Amino acid sequence: NITKHHFNSTKFQVSEFILMGFPGIHSWQHWLSLPLALLYLSAIGTNVLILITIYWDPSLKQPMYLFLGILSVVDMGLATTIMPKILAIFWFDAKVISLPECFAQIYAIHCFVGMESGIFLCMAFDRYVAICYPLRYSSIITNSLILKATLFMVLRNGLFVIPVPVLAAQRNYCSRNEIDHCLCSNLGVTSLACDDRRPNSICQLILAWLGMGSDLGLIILSYTLILRSVLRLNSAEAVSKALSTCSSHLILIFFFYTVVVVVSVTHLAETKITLIPVLLNVMHNIIPPSLNPIVYALRTRELTQARYRLYHFVSRHVFDFL
Repeated sequence: NITKHHFNSTKFQVSEFILMGFPGIHSWQHWLSLPLALLYLSAIGTNVLILITIYWDPSLKQPMYLFLGILSVVDMGLATTIMPKILAIFWFDAKVISLPECFAQIYAIHCFVGMESGIFLCMAFDRYVAICYPLRYSSIITNSLILKATLFMVLRNGLFVIPVPVLAAQRNYCSRNEIDHCLCSNLGVTSLACDDRRPNSICQLILAWLGMGSDLGLIILSYTLILRSVLRLNSAEAVSKALSTCSSHLILIFFFYTVVVVVSVTHLAETKITLIPVLLNVMHNIIPPSLNPIVYALRTRELTQARYRLYHFVSRHVFDFL
């Protein structure tokens, strides 16, 4: 039965949505809770470890690692926006979500995804200056610049994505309230609207291309200039060292934007919500937060060495305490 609630303005006729989970596999989707819970714990644990390591080790008070710390905070925010509710659906059958909570989740998801894209752009600019203008690096990439860039990304994405949940809230939800999804995605929610939802789809596409599209364009430009500068180096060892500093960043960028494009194309191609875009949507919000710190930890020597020093420091003090 559809729960109805009458407002003074008849804009909303339903007072809550029901998140059904993954379409087509409702009978056994609870088995997915274990890998999703492990991914969430990994995302929180590894990102907290990254933050503690950067804070504890003075040698990591460099712009590259400060941006990595900011990325860790964004990753934890993105994962926490969706995973507690998804696990509550699987474990406690807590499928009901109020309209304000649902629209707030839409806003938070778009905001954190946009901030992650923006931080990737900041990290690309950092690598560009480090490789192309090494002698001017310390005068260009300052703590003041990092703070201003971070505040700009927070304000840009915090204000930029407001139209998405606002337009979703203005739709007329007069019949169904069951969403074939385990989170409040803009597509999943507005597909229940009784009126025309094309303005929502058009708005989301425009904002995505203006925000993440411009970020990706500038990232590609940065790495094109980096590659051109690196290829001018005479030493093969210098080329290898320069490229190795960018490899982990490129891996994460490739995964992040590839999934964004695939999800967007899938949503545009399908009029009915199916398992693949829903699964990709969830994976895109949980895999990067758990993957980012692991890739950096494995491929960044300074971070690995700092983590070992922290481990031995903690172990020694625990042993002394005992």
